[in-house]
Amino acid sequence: MTNQTENIYQGECLCGSIKYEVTKIEEQMGHCHCSMCRKFHGAAFATLAEAKTENFRWVEGETLLKSYQATNGTIRKFCENCGSSLIFVPSNDDGKLVEFSLGTLNSDIELKPDAHIFTASGANWFETNDDLPKYPEGRDSKP
Repeated sequence: MTNQTENIYQGECLCGSIKYEVTKIEEQMGHCHCSMCRKFHGAAFATLAEAKTENFRWVEGETLLKSYQATNGTIRKFCENCGSSLIFVPSNDDGKLVEFSLGTLNSDIELKPDAHIFTASGANWFETNDDLPKYPEGRDSKP
């Protein structure tokens, strides 16, 4: 499942119906604690990474992607078969980046998440115990 000989990172949904490849992952990736990410992922936070649009491609099953648009204009894309969260589209999306769920990668990566975001709306039952910066809102808010 892992193919890094050509620097191609592979990912897929839980059932394997949707597959994608990324040739370069951008350095900025973070743990989002907002209530929508928590609910959509069913976890304390969602870990998201970015790739430039030209470095991301669907390999199989793109037609199985379903979308949910939240009241704030953000869009979450997921597999219609298994429900795996695959893509997050911000409301101000300019089409230059694809933000994907890091947990759907099959490939190991060398980069690590660099921040916790939207911690002000984080779950009260989870405490972050690492040294990453913690932003109450987005990365433009004060840690």
